[in-house]
Amino acid sequence: MLVTGGAGFIGSHVVERCLAAEHRVAVVDDLSTGRRENVPPRARLYVQDIRDPALADVFRSEAPDAVIHLAAQAAVSRSVANPRLDAEINILGSLNVLECCRQTGVRRVVYASTGGAAYGDTEKLPTPEDHPTRPSSPYGVSKVTVEQYLACWGGLYGLSTVALRYANVYGPRQSPHGEAGVIAIFTDRILRGEPCIVNGDGLQTRDYVYVGDIAEANALALDRPDVTGPVNLGTGVATSVLELFAALRAAAGGRAEARHGPPRPGEQRRSVLDATRARLVLGWTPRVALAEGLQRTFDALRSAAAG
Repeated sequence: MLVTGGAGFIGSHVVERCLAAEHRVAVVDDLSTGRRENVPPRARLYVQDIRDPALADVFRSEAPDAVIHLAAQAAVSRSVANPRLDAEINILGSLNVLECCRQTGVRRVVYASTGGAAYGDTEKLPTPEDHPTRPSSPYGVSKVTVEQYLACWGGLYGLSTVALRYANVYGPRQSPHGEAGVIAIFTDRILRGEPCIVNGDGLQTRDYVYVGDIAEANALALDRPDVTGPVNLGTGVATSVLELFAALRAAAGGRAEARHGPPRPGEQRRSVLDATRARLVLGWTPRVALAEGLQRTFDALRSAAAG
């Protein structure tokens, strides 16, 4: 099997889970945000951009029977500033991956999509998969667009595809730089002895799901080719930024300070996913509670910062 974006934060955990299941794993990653050291020695790494026509050579060499497609431009702010680049990577790059799948006889594609950025602000919380998608950023638009291509490829070529709509994923190896998750950013600032900046009133809510649980869902989806269409992956629990800071402060032994900054323009107010379908069709439920996951994340990032 082949994992695109397998040197990244989420991708490297997915690769580890697939290796544990005795899959033969190849990784495609251009290392623009991923790190070579994230790739386990048992996986073969191809440093390759998913937009490059030479990707077909990797597919012909590896002849994978399945692909987990995580490689993406994942920064919402970058997608707003440069929507063309976002579309080139997320849409055209994904089309290149799908064409390689078609040409080499790949049977199953598991796609990393988005929950919050796909649905936008909704009145129905937790939000189920049948809720209309209303993306408010080019990133969300590109992710939802690729879901449509997946369904199209299924109809045209019989390719079995599933789109896993992630909630806010956190855990070890998440970078605090660039457009990172708030947990990685807060942890980094706490470790540096700097105050955490809470945007606005801090009452905006998100659904935080541990990366190990996401990796497990990918492994389950890989082995269920009968499951197609969108599948939400979240906890169904809404956590505000202020609640998140309090939990991280506890993980840090009380050594943390918060300051309020201006609200971010266009930021979603509330986002939480209904993962009932994941439980019914994949047998998946998140196992790591937020407090435990935050402690694991804080300890791992502290160890990494210590060298």
